[in-house]
Parts: sequence; structure tokens; C-alpha cells
Amino acid sequence: MYTTQIDHMNLHQIANSGQCFRWQQINDNTYNIPAFGKELTISQDGNTFILSCDENEWNSLWRNYFDLDTNYNEVENIIMESNDDFLKAAYQFGSGIRILRQDLWEVIVSFIISQNNNIPRIKRSIEKLCDEVGGKFPEWYDLINMDLADKGLGYRDEYIRNACYARATTFTNDNLESGYVNAKAQLMKIKGIGEKVANCILLFGLHYLDAFPVDVHIRKIIDREYDGKLPDWAKSKYAGLFQQYIFYYELNHKHIE
Repeated sequence: MYTTQIDHMNLHQIANSGQCFRWQQINDNTYNIPAFGKELTISQDGNTFILSCDENEWNSLWRNYFDLDTNYNEVENIIMESNDDFLKAAYQFGSGIRILRQDLWEVIVSFIISQNNNIPRIKRSIEKLCDEVGGKFPEWYDLINMDLADKGLGYRDEYIRNACYARATTFTNDNLESGYVNAKAQLMKIKGIGEKVANCILLFGLHYLDAFPVDVHIRKIIDREYDGKLPDWAKSKYAGLFQQYIFYYELNHKHIE
């Protein structure tokens, strides 16, 4: 067991921000998180977090996973010093969201599955894939030989196989870590990865915080709040974080009110 203090982090907000699909909620303040072949049980009480791992594992794996080296104080200052009332309201509602540093392959497959889909169905499909290989997230060589017909993927099973073939041949982490523009171009060479999915992968799998995924919810916000034009902050170095705040706000604040 290990206990630590973390500001700007809320487990419930992260779990419901649309960036991760395998977290399991145990109770109001506790989650089980599988990642990188490990599992973590984490509980929150304010800014105090109680973890099932020891300090060494926290420092070697989970500290980076929860993105503790990004300056979230700077993010807060940028937002609160702006003149954008909608962004301020969104931030105040979901200020505990962080961009997780997840496994790249898991993010690629997860967001291929996510297109034209809903979160409960995405989670069921991913769970079925993981069950085939004993609960871990399947690698490309697991998926390429797996029967995908009963996993609820529909037309997306072809896209997953395309990604597997790319991962087995031309697809490497190096050519995806050589800058946003090049990485996006490489991803969009794979049939089944369009601009929105590519930007999700860039943001959630490669931590390009300037990536700005636009789905139907974000498009609705842009049309309603910004007269159909991307605000300047959507082209900034923290655009992806700002996207998460407004996405979470749009989907959750009216429901809670």
C-alpha cells in the first residue's frame, strides 16, 4: 500500500471523460485499473490517494500513467485568465480530468472500436477481446488470429485487422513519435482511421496535447458557443486538455443539474 497527495485529479471525472474503457468502479471513490500488464486499486479522499501498489511501482509506472509531470496549474491559469466563460465553466466542472498516458496499442484498437459507437458497447467489445487472452489487452498477434465475429464490432473488425497488419509491418512507435503532423499522417494511412480517431490516438496514446478530436458533441459546442469557428485555444499546446473539459461538461453538467 502507498498513499500520496495529488492535486487536479478526480478519478470519477477521468473514468467518465471518454478516454479509457477498462477502469472498473468498485465503489464511489475506488477504481480498479488495468494497464501495462499490471492492476492498480486506487481510492480517493479529496486530494489523498490510497494505492494498492508500493512506492517503487508507483514511481516506475503509475506516476507517469496519471501524467504527474504535466503542469496542470499552468493549464488552470491559462483558462481562468481567459475571457472564455464557457471554457471556464467547463474547467470548474471537470478540473480533475487528466490525460492518461496509456498503452499506445490499446488506445489504437479502443478508438477504432469507438467510432459511431457508444461507451457501454465499446466497453463490452473490449471486455470480450480481453477475455479471449485471459483478461489482458490483446496484442496485434493475438487479434490477427482471433475470431472477431462475436465481439460486437460490426464493420470495425476489418479496421482492427488493418491496424494489426500495419503494426506487424510498417507501423512503429518511432514513426509516431516524430511530431504531430507526421504521426497523424502515418495513422491515417491505415484504413479505418480517419481524422477524429487519429486525433484521439494522438492525444490519448501519444500524449500530443495539441491534438483536438472533433466528434458530434464537440462540433455541437463549436456551433453553439463559437459560431461554428474553432476558438483560438483549440489550436494551442493544451487544446486536447481543453477538449476534454468541454466534452465532459457537455455530457454531464445538465444531467447533474
